[in-house]
Amino acid sequence: MEQNAETRRMLPDSEAQPKRKNDRPLKVAPPKKEKSKHRVIRGLIYASLTILAIICFIPFLMMIINATRTNGEVISGFTLIPGNALLDNYATLSEYINIWTGFKNSLIISVSVTVLSGYFSALTAYGFTFYNFKGKNAMFIFMLVMMMVPAQLGLIGFYEISKTLGILDSFIPLIVPAIATPFTVFFIRQYTQATLHISLIEAARIDGASELRIFHTIALPMMMPAIATMSIFTFIGSWNNYLMPLVLLFSPEKYTLPVLMGFLKGSQVAENLGALYLGIAISVVPIMIAFLFLSKYIVSSISAGAVKE
Repeated sequence: MEQNAETRRMLPDSEAQPKRKNDRPLKVAPPKKEKSKHRVIRGLIYASLTILAIICFIPFLMMIINATRTNGEVISGFTLIPGNALLDNYATLSEYINIWTGFKNSLIISVSVTVLSGYFSALTAYGFTFYNFKGKNAMFIFMLVMMMVPAQLGLIGFYEISKTLGILDSFIPLIVPAIATPFTVFFIRQYTQATLHISLIEAARIDGASELRIFHTIALPMMMPAIATMSIFTFIGSWNNYLMPLVLLFSPEKYTLPVLMGFLKGSQVAENLGALYLGIAISVVPIMIAFLFLSKYIVSSISAGAVKE
């Protein structure tokens, strides 16, 4: 017995007392006070965000409800109960402008600008990211400088160029210049540098894929969150564009919706606030639809590259 005891003393602790398989590290639960504190803070944050969302939604709700009310009801004050004058307001609005023609013209221009700008800006950003050529840095700096120049400064020169080319009173000068916008190219380039690695492009080149095929099958799908994000702002900017169509278009049947809505200020429709609210509501619907379907890409594209492995 004494010999066995001495033998146990000479053995290391790991051999004398082997660890049990079922032993697990103890988890220290946070105090109940900290849990309750975190719950209170989280509840306050959610409540604040809910209140802000309601505040942001109130103007749209007011616009939609006032579109169904008469002029006297609108002046009397706001209520959550819709009126019965929607058809009368639409008839009054249709007497002065053909709102659906303006809606069609704005939709053609905005969709064309959005699609062309998204594709060619992604193509330009792809070239700036994965190609090395002479004057690359100088061209990129020039593009950044052009981002800071207001478009209104070149309006007179652009009008003269359009007049010389014979493209006035058409949709061409409203669509073609927006094919590759500097800010869209810059945003997609930064996103591509953070998400698309050069090894994927080089592997596709080794496999014998052409440059256009690499762009369409590898680069373009990975750029889609950034393209969708910029497409929202491009569509909204083109839809709300008022100055350029006002200067470049002369035929009433080619006017865009913002130009037509601007003409309502001096007409009798301005005296009928319900009809005016109805026109504004119709002009806002495409913007709300664009946000509804594309807004989920904003967070994913902006947060791209925030976490590095």
